[in-house]
Amino acid sequence: MPTFSDNDFYWMKKAIELAKQAAQCGEVPVGAIVIAQNTLISTAHNLTINKKNACAHAEILALEEAFKAQNNYRLSNATIYITLEPCCMCAGALIHSRVDRIIFGAYDKRVGAAGSVFNVLGDPRQYHQPKVTGGCLQQECEQLLTDFFKQKRKASASTP
Repeated sequence: MPTFSDNDFYWMKKAIELAKQAAQCGEVPVGAIVIAQNTLISTAHNLTINKKNACAHAEILALEEAFKAQNNYRLSNATIYITLEPCCMCAGALIHSRVDRIIFGAYDKRVGAAGSVFNVLGDPRQYHQPKVTGGCLQQECEQLLTDFFKQKRKASASTP
């Protein structure tokens, strides 16, 4: 069982709020926050549907904002909090950005790239090995996704 600090819970709760914003605008509820030296650097939530861009995942958008804020394409002193385990695309971006720590909430048993399906983030052949810990506020993160997709299925079933 992973151990999380009070700071980890604090920042994950902020990421959960972003995920709720994503759901309110019809996006899959995923939020991401980048922290450096316990200071908020960037925030984002999924915008793939609204931007009509398959790459507009919360992690990618948060990284883009963090690069600008840090004036650097490397984030070696940063931690990212994500409500859902990163996919392969996001895992690759996190490796290239040199993020130091990755904390995520819910495991993604369909496309997770931190060990659930793929182990991109833990592959020893990668030139950068971020510290990855999953399961932070896992139940809350899972519930957001469950509720979102349940509502989507219900709305789809009632549409003629």
